[in-house]
Amino acid sequence: MSQAPSAEALLALLATLSWRRGPVVLASGATSDFYVDCKQTALHPAGAAALGALLLDAVEAIEAATGQRAEGVGGMTLGADPLATAVSLTAWQRGRHLPAFIVRKSPKSHGTEAYLEGRANLPDAAHVVLLEDVVTSGGSTLLAAQRVRGEGLRPFGVACIVDRQAGGLDRLAADGLTPRALFTRADFEALPEAT
Repeated sequence: MSQAPSAEALLALLATLSWRRGPVVLASGATSDFYVDCKQTALHPAGAAALGALLLDAVEAIEAATGQRAEGVGGMTLGADPLATAVSLTAWQRGRHLPAFIVRKSPKSHGTEAYLEGRANLPDAAHVVLLEDVVTSGGSTLLAAQRVRGEGLRPFGVACIVDRQAGGLDRLAADGLTPRALFTRADFEALPEAT
């Protein structure tokens, strides 16, 4: 992208590529009348560029709010995989070293048998920010935080694309994670009906 991505442009792209109205069962087990498949946008070149820039801005807002500086970004596979890469690359382009990591759902079945990929790029006790596509209950992000802590890292914030406004951000905050969302459920509900 030749100019700085805007939240409005990203929301329009999410609305086109990722937003669907209609009943769906979420990963949390709850049912919803809409679905946001953020991977469709994160895997689009314009979407990756916008998400890298705007999520990095969210990471920096979390840093400003907490007085801590992130030494890495990542989250639970598969939703956070393209986000971590986009944020890390955008940080590098801005002159900042911010390695990405990925939290596996189950430990690697061979070799290191670890939950984290990219751990070697992070110093021991590194402060990190978790990335998430959509937060509903916050359960998968809390599991990622638990596994990251188990690897000796210190998560202090969560930057997500969409807050479904279902209490997840409150649960993350109660766990000591400062959350920031680019968009909320209300932003998507305000979108015009597709014609």
